[in-house]
Amino acid sequence: MRVKICGLKDPAGLEAAARAGADYVGLVFFPPSPRAVTPAEAAALSAALPGGPQRVGLFVDADDALLEAVTGALALDVLQLHGAESPARCAAVRRRFGLPVMKALGIATPADLDALAAYAEAVDLFLLDAKAPPGAPLPGGNAAPFDWTLTAGRRLPRPWLLAGGLTPGNVAQAIAASGAPGVDVSSGVERARGVKDPALIAAFISAARAA
Repeated sequence: MRVKICGLKDPAGLEAAARAGADYVGLVFFPPSPRAVTPAEAAALSAALPGGPQRVGLFVDADDALLEAVTGALALDVLQLHGAESPARCAAVRRRFGLPVMKALGIATPADLDALAAYAEAVDLFLLDAKAPPGAPLPGGNAAPFDWTLTAGRRLPRPWLLAGGLTPGNVAQAIAASGAPGVDVSSGVERARGVKDPALIAAFISAARAA
């Protein structure tokens, strides 16, 4: 079971994720998000805890200039593309920056899962999140789940993580219902919007691994 804690902004959250055994930690480079960090802030945060989980940079329809600024400031292990990036754009980013690409896709119906096939050769991982409601300011991190049974028994073309509305209290149920090989959480381990709670991070990772 792979676990990603996303939207980290402070050393306490990063240390809690590392201590509890997270596989990935997510740093958000999308200014409208309450979890956003600048390249300099992310570099300082990452440097404060050498080693540990893989660093994932989350971008939303970013241009090459932003990607270059961030990857020049700190070492990332994975680039998460969470906007409307096409398969061609994903492939171009992976080729140019030489890093694995995780493509986030919003899921609401079985037809949404059919879109994964077009990305299979362009990305390394999928993040399946609840499709943002119309007018939502953020493409993810909206604390909303999708129907977990949509992925049950379905073979997907790349490894994937389940996201959307997960909490320490429901992650075991989500894993059982969806068959997910990995999970991603952001708002579900926060004590206030954008503020991570170390105790909730530890509880989430423990519950996911126990499942």
